[in-house]
Amino acid sequence: MNKLYIGNVSAEASEEDFETIFEQWKIPHSGPFLVKTGYAFVDCPDDKAAMKAIDMLSGKVELHGKVLEVEYSVPKRQRSCKLQIRNIPPHMQWEVLDGMLAQYGAVESCEQVNTDTETAVVNVRYAAKDQARLAMEKLNGSMMENYALKVSYIPDETAAPEGPSAGGRRGFNARGPPRSSSPGLGARPKLPDVPLRILVPTQFVGAIIGKGGTTIRNITKQTHSKIDIHRKENAGAAEKPITIHSTPEGCSSACTTIMEIMQKEALDTKFTEEIPLKILAHNNFIGRLIGKEGGNLKKIEQDTGTKITISALQDLTVYNPERTITVKGCPEALAKAEVEVMKKVRESYESDMAAMNLQSNLIPGLNLNALGLFPSGAAGMGPPLSSVPPPGAYGGCSPFGCSPYGGEGPFWASMLSASSQPLAGHPESETVHLFIPALAVGAIIGKQGQHIKQLSHFAGASIKIAPPEGMDSKVRMVIIIGPPEAQFKAQCRIFSKLKEENFFGPKEEVKLEAHIKVPSCAAGRVIGKGGKTVNELQNLTCAEVVVPRDQTPDENDQVIVKISGHFFACQLAQRKIQEILAQVRRQQQPKPGSGSGSQTPQPRRK
Repeated sequence: MNKLYIGNVSAEASEEDFETIFEQWKIPHSGPFLVKTGYAFVDCPDDKAAMKAIDMLSGKVELHGKVLEVEYSVPKRQRSCKLQIRNIPPHMQWEVLDGMLAQYGAVESCEQVNTDTETAVVNVRYAAKDQARLAMEKLNGSMMENYALKVSYIPDETAAPEGPSAGGRRGFNARGPPRSSSPGLGARPKLPDVPLRILVPTQFVGAIIGKGGTTIRNITKQTHSKIDIHRKENAGAAEKPITIHSTPEGCSSACTTIMEIMQKEALDTKFTEEIPLKILAHNNFIGRLIGKEGGNLKKIEQDTGTKITISALQDLTVYNPERTITVKGCPEALAKAEVEVMKKVRESYESDMAAMNLQSNLIPGLNLNALGLFPSGAAGMGPPLSSVPPPGAYGGCSPFGCSPYGGEGPFWASMLSASSQPLAGHPESETVHLFIPALAVGAIIGKQGQHIKQLSHFAGASIKIAPPEGMDSKVRMVIIIGPPEAQFKAQCRIFSKLKEENFFGPKEEVKLEAHIKVPSCAAGRVIGKGGKTVNELQNLTCAEVVVPRDQTPDENDQVIVKISGHFFACQLAQRKIQEILAQVRRQQQPKPGSGSGSQTPQPRRK
């Protein structure tokens, strides 16, 4: 994989010109330059040199008035399923990247390539040639944040000779040897889904970076971590966020070293104020970190000998979904507390991701990672491979805003086109009645109806709020009409909005009631014999599912099924009920030749 193709070459270019360029950029090559009309080839001694040439020269170096394009030289027969994607935003989260790649087919592997560049590089292997070709066409040159992605084929040694059979899933016994670096071990460090995000006083940033960046490079090397210091964020702010990507142990080691540097700098500069450890965490995880009646937090304080406080919920914004966890104590105690706090946060994240993956199986084609619904990684906690609002939040995760965990605005905007693609088969529209606190209606509608309009547009659903049933009604019905994906997106944002606007306490999970109307003839199927189906449904989803007895069907011969629970529970129950209804509809459809809707089958019955 060390032979390079150099394109957009001027007719005036010579071998000596390329020799000079490679020498100037200190890029080794192992053979002469083969210069043709409009392009050239050269061999590099190893993959590292080839990568350096691509990163340093492609799209950046001009020769005789033309900007060179440099990529791997891949014979057509080896242009199979393997791609290299370069210039990936440095803070994009893995989950976001995986979600983006999955739009074009089944990804066999995705491994990060170690480079000296600021942006990230990954090697991706798709299950089929047409999938890789589609990803190449759609992603090459596309913008992520302010970065133009660069995609090129890399040789696929397992590719079959050209022919009709070369496309499918041939050669993928490669899950063994050809996968030279397992995502969990090598090139793609299995980034902790939740990187460590900390806030440091701005006056200490210079000491952390060191002269010419030597200090931060040493920390990175010693702790085997990737550290992003977001210096340009929040100009003039007293504190700057730092995002550390590594194993939990690597994150802790880097954090301890940074705290030691700040303590030393404080002594040298006669800075007398206490320097606490400030950890940023997405608001979604704070309730579980605190625990019932504050039990989890109290235990961490007792076990580590620290004092821990958490910033107010009122400080959150759409672009900053993170809360600040301030830990005070001696250096050793701070290090212990960081381990315990992040352990709780990571457990919460893994739990959410597991639930999320279950949802993705229930709504075929739904790209949950691209919806920006959960912390994924932003400049901070979650977003590292994504687009991002002001990375002050979580820094990378745009799903929840500019936060590394997830971000709302910018990320949603950048991924909207990808996440809103219609699902295969044009799924049927569904109607769900979601009941929210009456006092929350204004927050859902927004000023002059802007919020509900934006939500409706984002989700691809019709969203209306029904009039109150009475003067003292404490709940209002939100009518959501749209296919499964639209239901998921709309309801998720409503649940999130209620939390953001403090309609549920910081330690309280948002639980709402949803109503689905089902044909009266199908109600028995939802209940099951002796209530077996509905009981299994409740056990599986953790939602409360009730089919009220003795209902009088409405004018459409439908009855109501009530579902109560937190967001994931509600969604899972809704999906399962819709599956049951789909089965009922299939069984009721006339079989071919049954005579329904046509008179021609009737003679056959004679």
